[in-house]
Amino acid sequence: MNETTPVAVAQVPPPRKRPAADGDGAPRRGGGARPAPARRLVELLRSQGVLAVLLAVVITASFVYPTFATLDNARGVTVQASFLAVVALGMTLVIISGGIDLSVGSVFALGGVLAAWASQWGILPALLVPLLVGGAIGLLNGFLIARAAMAPFIVTLATLLAARGLLLAVTDEGATTYLVPKGSAFAELGQGSVWGFGHPVLIALVLFGAGGLLLQRTSFGQTLFAVGGSGDAATLMGLPVARTKLLVYTLSGLLAGLAGALNAARLSSGVTIVGVGMELDAISAVVIGGTLLVGGAGSVSGTLWGVLLLAVIQNLINQIGSLNSSYQSVVSGGFLIVVVVAQRYLARGRRAG
Repeated sequence: MNETTPVAVAQVPPPRKRPAADGDGAPRRGGGARPAPARRLVELLRSQGVLAVLLAVVITASFVYPTFATLDNARGVTVQASFLAVVALGMTLVIISGGIDLSVGSVFALGGVLAAWASQWGILPALLVPLLVGGAIGLLNGFLIARAAMAPFIVTLATLLAARGLLLAVTDEGATTYLVPKGSAFAELGQGSVWGFGHPVLIALVLFGAGGLLLQRTSFGQTLFAVGGSGDAATLMGLPVARTKLLVYTLSGLLAGLAGALNAARLSSGVTIVGVGMELDAISAVVIGGTLLVGGAGSVSGTLWGVLLLAVIQNLINQIGSLNSSYQSVVSGGFLIVVVVAQRYLARGRRAG
């Protein structure tokens, strides 16, 4: 009888128990993580919580102040908000990429002056000149930040001062005010309306629709989120990090110049004192709308609600009458602090969940 060599039998470890799962089938770490509905609620509060606040403020103000809930007042609020909205749209893209743009207020003012100056030759020069100059400033910002690896805060602070200096040079230290010809097509662009709502409002809505599609339906949008989440990881994935940053800063400059041109058409002149502190209002609207200052997360719809919330607050201050308009800054700052603290809490909750 032949002997057979004994075969070593591997010891198979007993099967491990699977962790408890959420309602959507995702495993739950330690059995105590946040269930799927709670995670979705957290995401909803982070992205659209400002909409709930806006609706609550509007409903309350409509009962307290009868003149607030009128169509004329709604038209006025939306027109005033449309210029900040266009600037904040560009700021949203920049902040999602993990950057910041402090130059938009000065570019907004410079764009308005250049548009009023060029309007004597027609609507096309009045639009193209501020777009070209604003886009060039944004391109410079993007080049220095993306290619020269300079800090966004320093670069855009420098172009803020440069754009304001160029504005003063063009207007002889503010002594010259360029006027938009009355009855011109350019003036109609800022002062005309469709269905009772001004052209700037409709332009802002179209731009926000395009911005939403850009973020959610294109590869550029997905790359933008990846760059903002982690530039190093995006580079290792082979994504065009430098080109993406270059494009978002250029878009920010273009939109700031366009907003300045629309404001000049609305006012029929290139006012030199506008835009001071506008970059802070834009950042506030973006952050209040749920976009994370660290980058990598955000939405254009949240920015739109944030802009409208700031505009409604300003309008309510005007409705009260006894309060100075500077109280808007106090309220906006309070909202900003609350939102940033809430963002930190929600982000910590997401990591824990």
